[in-house]
Amino acid sequence: MSFTAVNPATEEIIAEYPSHTPTEVESALAGAESAFTAWRQVPLADRAVLMNRAAELLEGEIPVIAELMTSEMGKTFGAAKGEAAKCAMTMRYYAEHAASMLETELISTSGSKSGVRFDPIGPIFAIMPWNFPLWQIIRAAAPTIMAGNVTILKHAPNVPGCAMYVEGLFTRAGFPKGVFTNLFLEIDQIEGVIADPRVAGVTLTGSERAGRAVAEIAGRNLKKCLLELGGSDPFIVASSADLDRTVPLAVTARVQNNGQACIASKRFIVVKDRADEFIDKFVQAMAAVPVGDPMDPSTVLGPLVSKSQFDLLTAQVASSVQKGAVVRTGGAPLEGKGYYYPATVLTNVPADSRAGCEELFGPVAVVHVVEDLDEAITFANATPWGLAGSIWATDQAEIDQAIAGLDVGMIFANAVVVSMPELPFGGTKASGIGRELSVNGVREFTNAKSFYVA
Repeated sequence: MSFTAVNPATEEIIAEYPSHTPTEVESALAGAESAFTAWRQVPLADRAVLMNRAAELLEGEIPVIAELMTSEMGKTFGAAKGEAAKCAMTMRYYAEHAASMLETELISTSGSKSGVRFDPIGPIFAIMPWNFPLWQIIRAAAPTIMAGNVTILKHAPNVPGCAMYVEGLFTRAGFPKGVFTNLFLEIDQIEGVIADPRVAGVTLTGSERAGRAVAEIAGRNLKKCLLELGGSDPFIVASSADLDRTVPLAVTARVQNNGQACIASKRFIVVKDRADEFIDKFVQAMAAVPVGDPMDPSTVLGPLVSKSQFDLLTAQVASSVQKGAVVRTGGAPLEGKGYYYPATVLTNVPADSRAGCEELFGPVAVVHVVEDLDEAITFANATPWGLAGSIWATDQAEIDQAIAGLDVGMIFANAVVVSMPELPFGGTKASGIGRELSVNGVREFTNAKSFYVA
């Protein structure tokens, strides 16, 4: 099977790449094992030089890689440039901070010297999605490589150019061959790579279904497994919310990345005394979101990534409307070329409808009205997912109540949820296992080795 990139704005094929043969996969695994043996001995200062060099190269090529991202998966050119810049910033962050994050911790015991070392464990297999085709790779690879491990990438099949670009970036920056390797793998090849004794761990960002399958294989082979899965993040509007600030950011929170982000706000939970005003302003703002060519600077919302995603979202909304959901704006695909779906707001959504119980991976907001903040938190937690959430309030007591009460891995107050290298990224419940980014991320694939000297 070939890995085919299709421009979702034009539905035209951009490029095709053949999958790697079993012989090529074996060569890559052997190369990764050999590279790890040498790379783990490279001083952190020298690793940092190469990581900074890769960041510098990326910064000089932001428009080029941004256009590639836009053409392969449809995000706006402005968003793609922002993603590339964030990747370079994160590479520099780990180049600067990995040494202190991995420094041996000394612990007082009855011995003369005791503590914990953080040693690399080997090649890490990274299975990454299409929605942030550069950031997902760098978020996993930068801390892993700085920790002394090496990375083998299996990217989503519809963004092959981005996968090739990152492999080339690390090569051009001077990283030894095998420190970062891209493989175009068929689904039936994944199990063999995870099970291979040369692979020390696996990290996946993707669907809950994919996470369960990968976790099962990793568990059978006793491999460390990091899972970043789906979410249906709550956006809670409390009584004290400043709606002039909240509403524009509610739009951003829902339509960012064309609505295709695991940490995008999807359920807008509003207390009753602010509901009418919020809904009126939110609907008006969503109706005004410009939809169109993702390369056009005036476009805010580009196409969905693929026909299958386009058809799925269309079916989810239509089915929910049949069950009683009310369309306040949008609600139907746009005609013409490209997989365009407008910014949409649904209210009165039945709990048993598809919009009421499934993750909507597209620019569709579901608004729920509740009595008060207590009910908002209870409602927000009544879901299989627990990735992130946000609370919009000016009353510190309301903010503190939400931070303490929401069962999620990340909670933002009066700000759109984003990932950043300084903070751990990950969720609870069906949203995953483990943490990326921050000191947690750089240590995730290390051996926390205790030592004791009498």
